[in-house]
Amino acid sequence: MRSAEELRYLILAAQREGNRLLGQALKPLGVTSSQAEVLRILADRQPLTLTGLGELLVCESGNSPSRLVDRLATAGLIERQVSAHDRRHIELSLTNEGMRLARQITEIEDDLYRSIDAAAEGRDLDQVTGFLRAFVAGLPAGQALARRIALEKEQRP
Repeated sequence: MRSAEELRYLILAAQREGNRLLGQALKPLGVTSSQAEVLRILADRQPLTLTGLGELLVCESGNSPSRLVDRLATAGLIERQVSAHDRRHIELSLTNEGMRLARQITEIEDDLYRSIDAAAEGRDLDQVTGFLRAFVAGLPAGQALARRIALEKEQRP
């Protein structure tokens, strides 16, 4: 097997196993990993327009997150309001129930990240993350992640 092929399958396997673990942990909450990503982004950055949300999503890069938002709004987790600045834009924000669920999702994600930290203990991840950033740079999911990282850096004191 070529090194590039093995790398491809290792990335795929890690992504699938990570999503499987996250999905199992989210199942009791009744949300998918994609829905959880929407809730977490809104918890951190609300209010957002549908377009603004779509620009930050890794799970739905390049696609409109309308279906995800519709399902979450129907479940009473997201509310839509006409923007005070531009009546053509609808702003999305979390309901109280959505905020409560987002806090639970954060705890679940933190558990997953602790597992990843434990598996990575003693290894230099800077080279791996640097390579992966370069690999996805310019691609929709990579651009969405880069925007989220930039926003996070802006918010730090």
